[in-house]
Amino acid sequence: MTSRLKLLALATTPALLLAAVPAAYAAVPQSHTARAAVAGDVVSGLGTQAHRTGSVSANNRISVAVSLAPRSDKALDTFVAQVTDPHSAQYGHYLTKAQFTARFGRSDAEVAQVKDYLRSQGLTVGTVHSGNLLIDASGTAAQLEKAFGTKLSTYKDAKTGRSFYANDSAPTLPSAIASIVSDISGLNNHAQLTHAPVAKAASPHNGPNGGYTPAQLKGGYNVPSSYTGSGQKVALLEFDGFQQSNISTYDSHYGLGSPAPTVQQVDGGSGALGDGQVEVELDIEVINAIAPKANVTVFEGPNTDAGEVDTYQAIVDSGIPTTSSSWGAAESQRTTSNINAVDAVFKQGAAEGLGFYAASGDDGSDDAGDGGTSVDYPASDPYVTGVGGTKLTVTSSNAWSKETAWSDGGGGKSSVFKIPSWQTSVQQSQGGGYRQVPDVSAEADPTPGVSIYSQGTWEPVGGTSAAAPEWAGFAALYNQQAAAKGKANLGFANPTLYAAGGTGFHDITSGSNGAYKAAKGWDFTTGWGSYNASTLAAKLLGS
Repeated sequence: MTSRLKLLALATTPALLLAAVPAAYAAVPQSHTARAAVAGDVVSGLGTQAHRTGSVSANNRISVAVSLAPRSDKALDTFVAQVTDPHSAQYGHYLTKAQFTARFGRSDAEVAQVKDYLRSQGLTVGTVHSGNLLIDASGTAAQLEKAFGTKLSTYKDAKTGRSFYANDSAPTLPSAIASIVSDISGLNNHAQLTHAPVAKAASPHNGPNGGYTPAQLKGGYNVPSSYTGSGQKVALLEFDGFQQSNISTYDSHYGLGSPAPTVQQVDGGSGALGDGQVEVELDIEVINAIAPKANVTVFEGPNTDAGEVDTYQAIVDSGIPTTSSSWGAAESQRTTSNINAVDAVFKQGAAEGLGFYAASGDDGSDDAGDGGTSVDYPASDPYVTGVGGTKLTVTSSNAWSKETAWSDGGGGKSSVFKIPSWQTSVQQSQGGGYRQVPDVSAEADPTPGVSIYSQGTWEPVGGTSAAAPEWAGFAALYNQQAAAKGKANLGFANPTLYAAGGTGFHDITSGSNGAYKAAKGWDFTTGWGSYNASTLAAKLLGS
């Protein structure tokens, strides 16, 4: 099962100006004040893929998240490369939140300037998040139109028939402010977060109604019984809720003794329980299966682009070292400024020692569903570990037997990000010099799938939505071992995983996901493959 964030196509990548910003700014700008557009911050296809149906009511109250460009972005890239490179003297010497803000966040004066402008337009300013790179605000539609120099209209999607609102043109700001603003999330609500669960009756019936049990998953991936994730924390990014009674039934049936997950609501939470409940309960239960004693925090945010960036930022603010996310969309279905805003949050997390694992999608090599090749974001982000899918077979004693690429597992080349330095060792000609996905993989095929208890029933569920928390569970186990040895958390794992050169992985050499076939070593279907927990942890710990 993968959860899908449905968006329209991209606009052009914004060129962020990093000029110095004056220390003070006058209150309300006059009509002749020079303004500049926040490029890439408008849904494309308006008027062609969607037709205008009217204007947003002037009194409608809307929340926005204003993203600021990191200071010295290239220097930040360099720092992250050093702190996550196992061959660097800086490896594992992550920044504190205060250190990150001082080196790469905007200054307090710059933040105050943006806040003063927003307030001068009648907006209510909310949280300024850690790092000084994200400011929450809210106001009426009329106030937002005035503040951002655009018109908010209602539209109807020609393909789906869904109604939404959006800014008619790119938002503008006074030039001194626009030079440091990279995105204004919330000016449209075209984002539609849904999920596509894959549940089938499986044979043999391993769990109560099919699917691999915790013992089979841990046996298949050689998870040592001596490590349980005790003392570790894992975050889940979610856009729906769950019922604790379902989690308790799962844990009790399998005798896991897992602590009850805690919930942190972001921007008011995700609202009433919806059909995404199975996604949330899958994520929690898979973490409990692999790392039963880890403490899980479920971050529940609203299903909007502003909710997405705020929820990821809330996770970074929390300092939780490992995050699993199963919500994404094809790169071509997002605005460029939205990608930039979320990427900046991941980059801050990497600098502070946090690791993100994201499902690569369940549409094979055609994530956008348009007949071509495309990949899912955020799995394609250079600061995220993209997790693909496999079909795992275990023996009667729960040991790994064989594994093939799952035909629907997402994988391919990014159309947005150039290939990062840590991936050049496995650069493929088909990648064309762009980021290659996935990095790793794990059981995702719905036959047999994983056994879960959701919405009052047992069922087998598959998809890369199961594979991502399987890897986040491994990261929690690794961090437990690293802490025992006095070593740093795994953090952003890709440079370390690629440096392992395939040691500690089940190399998957059969199967395809459409345009790509599995092969020896790294490939576009399963990345390096799935993990052998004992040998991979030993390799990464240098023991």
